[in-house]
Amino acid sequence: MRAVKTFIALALMTVLVSCGSAPPSTFKTYDGPAITQIQVQKANRKMYMLSGTQVVKAYDIALGFAPEGHKQFEGDGKTPEGTYYIDRRNPNSAFHLSLGVSYPNANERIHALANGKLPGGDIFIHGQPPGRQTQGDWTWGCIAVTDEEVEEIYAMVRDGTVIQILP
Repeated sequence: MRAVKTFIALALMTVLVSCGSAPPSTFKTYDGPAITQIQVQKANRKMYMLSGTQVVKAYDIALGFAPEGHKQFEGDGKTPEGTYYIDRRNPNSAFHLSLGVSYPNANERIHALANGKLPGGDIFIHGQPPGRQTQGDWTWGCIAVTDEEVEEIYAMVRDGTVIQILP
């Protein structure tokens, strides 16, 4: 009888301990140098992960369907240009994973509204649409990479990281 009670007690303790521990993460981890800035070069269709002035990783990217020039209005198909920061992350993105870019800023909102339009928003670094690999510039203003690459980026980049988007 004592052995049964001991077994039950140990089983209960095991269950209680396992309830308190977090499940294993399904996201990649990153243990390299801290990414201090992201630089996007629209003309070259390149995105660089920087630690200080050192390039840690480079990616080929796709942009909005009308990529030349600065995004001004909702639906214009342009990718913004300027200095922003990563302001959110979406593990349930329709495009695999995504990291939010802080566009629009106050001046961009004022400019759009003064022209009787909306500035747009929901600009992200993201992966591919479900079940498809896209070619060329196809987003509504976002920066797209492969699903595998966005998994790396998601692990590397912290909220608050500066992203500079150059023409």
